[in-house]
Order: sequence, then structure tokens, then C-alpha cells
Amino acid sequence: MSRAITLALLAVVAAGLVVVSGIISIKASSGHWPLTAWFLDFTKRRSVATHAIGIRVPPLDGTSLILKGAAHYETGCRPCHGSPGTSPPRIPARMTAHPPDLRQQVPRWDPAELFYIVKHGIKFTGMPAWPSAQRDDEVWAVVAFLRALPELDADAYARLVFGGTGQRESIDARPASGETSAVLRLVGDSCQRCHGKDGQGRENAAFPRLAGQRAEYLRLALQAYADGSRHSGTMTPIASGLDTGLVRSVADYYAGLPPPVGSTGGAAVLRGAEIATRGIPAQQVPPCSECHGPSTHDRNPAYPNLTGQFAEYLSLQLRLFAGDRRGGSPYGHIMRKIASGLTAEQIEDVAAHYASLPAGGPSDR
Repeated sequence: MSRAITLALLAVVAAGLVVVSGIISIKASSGHWPLTAWFLDFTKRRSVATHAIGIRVPPLDGTSLILKGAAHYETGCRPCHGSPGTSPPRIPARMTAHPPDLRQQVPRWDPAELFYIVKHGIKFTGMPAWPSAQRDDEVWAVVAFLRALPELDADAYARLVFGGTGQRESIDARPASGETSAVLRLVGDSCQRCHGKDGQGRENAAFPRLAGQRAEYLRLALQAYADGSRHSGTMTPIASGLDTGLVRSVADYYAGLPPPVGSTGGAAVLRGAEIATRGIPAQQVPPCSECHGPSTHDRNPAYPNLTGQFAEYLSLQLRLFAGDRRGGSPYGHIMRKIASGLTAEQIEDVAAHYASLPAGGPSDR
């Protein structure tokens, strides 16, 4: 027994001496030994498989969801993992472990496992966790896109990312104020990919319309994204890189664009109009129009216009408020209580009502 203890102590001392000596190489340029690479990959796969047990997978085939994931992939994933039709990025390829070609790796994982990886990242690699732990809906959007990625060629990828023909459009619209080359470059390189050249969003209502929105609301939204008080793994990395002047200029730019027109009506629109104009006193829900219009009185400029916005976007925001997963500007707490008082059907009705209204009318102050 004492011999075994002695040998164990000697082994510990020997291991300690090896570590202290510094002879173990940590250089990324040499890569892993084959045995080390196998062990790490096996451990990773078993860990992900175990922790993905019980994750409920929502429907992932919607075009809107895939578009959201594609837009973020171009910003947050492509610099390391590359995209169809391009060579692997040279600098990340020299990492250990190097970022894999996801077109080859995605089929190895089921949707729940992909969700776990995208949301939580992987230790001891360059794979980060999702910037906002509250926004599982954004993570699922990336998963939806990743499942489509192996079948995409360069043209199909570009159409998903940039819309239309798959080419970045030149920005020839002019902001109402604060026009600078910096804001036009920002809109051209980043904003229009999701919100459109004209601020009217993208097809399938994947992204919100910004054209004609109140500048003060847009400014506060960008500031909230930047400091993390509004939760979004998609917007936070973009907003956090903007200085105060650029935030104000891009807000003015979109506020100065022609606002959207309304959509078609229906029974849901009529029900939503009743809630928007009268509220639901029994559920402690005030009239929406008091803060968001249309109305005949002046409103707080920090409160957004909702008229003409996509119904899908509005209903998502209300659900996020109700679940305390959205965050927002200093006024965001007001909506948490209101949204939690609405049923799922009432949320859809209010969203349909506001989507049906044309924006920018004389009563939409």
C-alpha cells in the first residue's frame, strides 16, 4: 500500500515538474497531436450530446427565420468560418483549434446540438457564447440558417444575406440631417442588409422597418443595444461599435426616409383596433394609441411609432416584453407589465392592427 502511495506521489511530482519546466508547447502553429485532437473532439461531442437532451426544437423551415440567421452569419460567423464560394479565412485557419468549414460539419449535429453550441460556445476554442442569453429566438434563427448552409452556393448565399440580386446596393437616399460619409458607409455595409436600402425591411417581414421612425426612439434603441440594456446578440455587436455622433446620424438618416404604408385588414385588425383605442381595463391594459399613436396630442418622442410596422416584428417584441426577455431604453419597463397582460391572441390582434395603418399621417405624431 505504501509503495502505491509513493509511486502516486512521485507521479504527481513528476507531472508538476513537467508543467513548471515549461517544456509543454502551447503554440497554435504546431496544432494538436492526433491523439489529443481525437480526445478533445470525442469529449466535445459527448458533452454537447448530453447537454442538448431536453432542448425543444421549434419549427425551423420558415424563410423569415433563415433570413435572420443569414444576416447575422455574414456579420458574426463568416469572418472565421467563411462562406460558400470563398476561400477559408487565412488568419482563423492558423488557430488551434481552427474554425471548421460548417458546410461539412453541420450535418454531424442535430438542431438541438447546434442550438447548444451557438448559444453557449465552446471552451478552449475561439467559439464564443451568444452575446445575449435572453434571446433564444435569435439563436434558433442561426440554427435554421446553418441547416440550410450545406446546400447553398455562392449566389444563393448572397441572395439570402443581401436580398434581391445578392449585391450590395449603392446608397443614393439622403438623410434629413447629419449626412456624413460615415453614416452612408454604415448603412451600406451593415444596416441595409437587414433593414433595406429604403428602410422598409426585407421580404418575409424578417426585419423591422425603420423608415420614418422617430429619431429619438432609434437613438435610444441603439444606445440600449450598445450598453446591453436591450437584449440582442445580433444588434449589440453592431451598436456597441458606434460613437455618439454616428448613432445620432444614423437615427436621423432612417427617420428622414419615407415611412411605410399599411397592409390589408381583417377580423384581427378590428379586434386590435379596439385594444389600441380603448385598451382592456379588465386586464389593466391601457390604450396603445396614448403612447404609440395615432393620436391628436403630442407624444413622448422616445416612444416608437408602430403604424405600418410588420405584424410579425410587433408580435415578437410583445412576446419578448411579456417574457421579460427584451430589455430596452429607460422606458422599456412600462411595456413589460402591459405586454404580460395580453393573451397570445390579443398580441397578434394588436400587431395586425398597427401593421394595417399607414405611417406618417398628420395624427401620427
